[in-house]
Amino acid sequence: MTTEHASDPSGPTRIRVAGQASGDEVAGDAADVRAWTERLGLPGLFDVHTHFLPPRVMEKVRAQFDSAGPLIGRTWPLRYRDSDAALARVLTSFGVRHFSALPYAHKPQMAEFLNDWADEFAARTPGALRCGTFFPEPGAADYVRRRIDAGLELFKVHVQVGAFRVTDPLLDEAWGVVAEAGTPVVLHAGSGPIPTEHTGPGPVAQLLARHPRLRLVIAHMGAPEYAEFLNLAETYEHVRLDTTMAFTDFFTEMGGPFPSDLLPRVADLGEKVLLGSDFPNIPYPYVHQLESLERLAARHPGLGEPWLRAVCWENAVRLFAR
Repeated sequence: MTTEHASDPSGPTRIRVAGQASGDEVAGDAADVRAWTERLGLPGLFDVHTHFLPPRVMEKVRAQFDSAGPLIGRTWPLRYRDSDAALARVLTSFGVRHFSALPYAHKPQMAEFLNDWADEFAARTPGALRCGTFFPEPGAADYVRRRIDAGLELFKVHVQVGAFRVTDPLLDEAWGVVAEAGTPVVLHAGSGPIPTEHTGPGPVAQLLARHPRLRLVIAHMGAPEYAEFLNLAETYEHVRLDTTMAFTDFFTEMGGPFPSDLLPRVADLGEKVLLGSDFPNIPYPYVHQLESLERLAARHPGLGEPWLRAVCWENAVRLFAR
């Protein structure tokens, strides 16, 4: 990792990590995204998979990307770095009208700390969904219930980072509470970028067999187990997929292109596909995710501009009743 000093006459000198976009580049990215959105006739974008975390936690996350940590496995230069408030303004400049925080816990007694921070972030950030997380620990069902009753809109669960299975008995009551409330959960359970003993579609299938009303949003289209997670979305009424990083050149380099034979099934999912980006932890301009979706749409007659508009706006608006 290399750094360079960037002088800002309006403030202190900042250190910019190689790969990070300059202010002018971010402004150019914003213009590109708005032009794409306007061409599609969209009022804006609804991104269900973005990340905002407490500053010290975000620093540790960025360090994992910078060092190609054990759950990342490759060079991953982050394009967007700044404070949470500044990054929220960047999304707004892109025309993203609604977005998530998606905190995720990796040890006991961490979830509620993250939930407190995410609740405060949503309260002060226009467009931010009220997000939270939970972890297999005693009392998880109790704080999950309290958060839902207080208006939480979206949970995030990351089994790869958290190092647990969704079928952990300590989570069973919490899953029941979530299913009963109908609160969506963005779930990273696919084995990308690095598989672990906790990832894969098998445990998720077991979870859904026990709690079939869960509103799961499978992150990254379930990469790399695309077909298996498509099966779950086809089988269970409330299971959806998000597009986060899927179909991009970066993902194609890592695991090959999305299988062409699955495209008719993606088209048939209709409202079950939602826009996700992983902003700010992405190594390319935000517009590349949108252009990748458009390129995908050109590969199959069932994936045209109406599909793009639904994925980037309408489907999430319907899910969150916005």
